[in-house]
Amino acid sequence: MGEDIILEAKKITKIYPGTVALDQADFRVRKGQVNVLIGENGAGKSTMMKIVAGVETKTSGGIFIDGKEADYKTPAEAIRHGVGIIYQELNLFPNLSISENMFLTREIKKNRFSVDHKKQNEQAAVFLEKLKLDVSPETLVGTLRVGQQQLVEIAKVLSQNAAIIIMDEPTSALTEAEVATLFTVIAELKKNGVTVIYISHRLEEIMHIGDYVTILRDGKFIDEKKVNEIDIPWIIDRMTGGHKIENLYTRRKMGNEILSVQNLSLKKKAGTGYIVQDVSFSLKSGEILGLYGLLGAGRTELLECLIGARKDYTGLISLNNRTLRSKDVNGRIKDGFALIPEDRKTLGIFTNMIILENMVLSSLARFWKGLFLNEKMEQEAARGVAGNLNIKMSAILDSINSLSGGNQQKVIIGRSLLTNPKVLLMDDPTRGIDVGSKYDVYEICKKLAAEGMGLIFVSSEMQEILSIPDRVLVLSQGKLKGEFTHEEITEEKLVAASAINIAKTEGNSEKQPEAV
Repeated sequence: MGEDIILEAKKITKIYPGTVALDQADFRVRKGQVNVLIGENGAGKSTMMKIVAGVETKTSGGIFIDGKEADYKTPAEAIRHGVGIIYQELNLFPNLSISENMFLTREIKKNRFSVDHKKQNEQAAVFLEKLKLDVSPETLVGTLRVGQQQLVEIAKVLSQNAAIIIMDEPTSALTEAEVATLFTVIAELKKNGVTVIYISHRLEEIMHIGDYVTILRDGKFIDEKKVNEIDIPWIIDRMTGGHKIENLYTRRKMGNEILSVQNLSLKKKAGTGYIVQDVSFSLKSGEILGLYGLLGAGRTELLECLIGARKDYTGLISLNNRTLRSKDVNGRIKDGFALIPEDRKTLGIFTNMIILENMVLSSLARFWKGLFLNEKMEQEAARGVAGNLNIKMSAILDSINSLSGGNQQKVIIGRSLLTNPKVLLMDDPTRGIDVGSKYDVYEICKKLAAEGMGLIFVSSEMQEILSIPDRVLVLSQGKLKGEFTHEEITEEKLVAASAINIAKTEGNSEKQPEAV
C-alpha cells in the first residue's frame, strides 16, 4: 500500500501489571482518509488509541508523524502534534456551558484577568452549526441529551484544528439523524485533508464510512486492507480467529407460562400521551422473548416497569400465577426479576469497586452470617459464576476497570444470576461490545433458557432479533404492533410493524437534527 502515511505506530508494546495489552502491534494511518481500527474487546485498540492520543505512555515502540518520531506523553502535547481524540465516555462538565466546555484550558481572553465569553460563544456556534446541533452555545451541557453531548465532544475536538482526529465509538449514543450528520461532517473533514481514526463495533457502519481497516487481536496486529477490498465475513474471521457467529437459533422445549403482563400502560410525565400503552403479553419458562422497536418505542420503559424502577404504571404483572404487589426494585428482585441495563457504564457497573463487589452487590443477603459478611462464601459464589460465564480476568479482587467491555457485561449478567431470577430482562445486552463477546452473550442466553429461565431480550440490531429469540414482540410509539414466532419473522415484517406514523407525531416539539 503506497498511500501517504501521516502517522505510524511501530512495534507498540504496553504492559500493565499482569496484562500485556499490546504486543509489538503496528498501526498505519493514511492522510485524509477514515482509518478504522477494529478488534474484539480486549484486543488492544483502545489502549493503542490512548497511546496515540498521549493519554497513556507506551512500554516500548515508537510513534512517527510525517516520518519523524514524536515522543509526546500528554494529551496537550499530542494536540500540539496535531492529534485530538473524541472519547467514547463523555469528558464534559455538566455545570458548564457548551462554549465553556469547548474552550476549557484554552480560554479566549479579553485581557489578563477575564475571559471573552462573547467571542467563545461566536466561535462555538460555528462548530455547532456544522454539526447541525440547534442549541445555544450558552446552554448548560447537563441539560442536553446524551446524543447531543456526544456532538459537543466532537465540536470541541474540531475547534482544536487537529490534523488527526480519533473517534472512539462516536455513534454509540447518537440517533440515526445525528449519525447521518456526523458522517456528513467526516466527509467534509476528508475534503479538507483531515485524517480520521475511527473505532466502532458496528460492522455495517465501518463498511459505509471507512477507507482502510486495521485488525488487532489479543494485542497483536493481524491484518490491514482497503475497505472496498473486503466484506463483513472477512472482518469477523480476522477479529475472532475464525469462529463463526451463525446458526444462532436453537429450538428448545418450553415449559409453562411464568410471566403474564396485562394492559400495562405508562403515562408521560409532562403533557398528554403514553410512553407504553395497553401492552399485554406472556412469557414461558425456557423461552427467549425478543422485544424490538425504534428509538422511543418504549422498550426500556417497559422493562423498567417490570423491574420496579417505574412505580406509576397501570396494569397487572403476574409471576407464576401470583399478581405482584411490590413496586420497587428490591421487591421485584425478591419476586424473581433481574435486569441487565442498557447503559453498562452508567447503570451497570460501579467503577470504584472491584469485580467481586460488582458481582455480589444484588445478593448480599445470602452471604450474611450474623453481623458479618462471609467473604469466603462471596468469593466462592462469584468465582463459580465467573467460571460459568467465562469471564476473562486476572483475579476476582481486581478493579472492574481492568476488564474489557464484554467481560464487564458478563459481570453484570453474573450479578443478576446470583439473585436466582426466574425472569431475566436484558436491555440491549450486546450494545458496545465486540463480535466475540456478543457470541458469548448469545451462548449464555441459550444456556439459561435451556435451564428453564425466561428471558426478555431487547435489541436494536436487526440480525440479533432475527436470530436469537423464540418469539418477537414489536413496539411502536409505546404500542404493541406485532408478534411473530421465530419461523414467521422476517426483516420486512419487523420494519413494517415498527414503522412510525409520521402524521401522528407532527406535534412532537423536540427538535431533532435533520439527516443530510
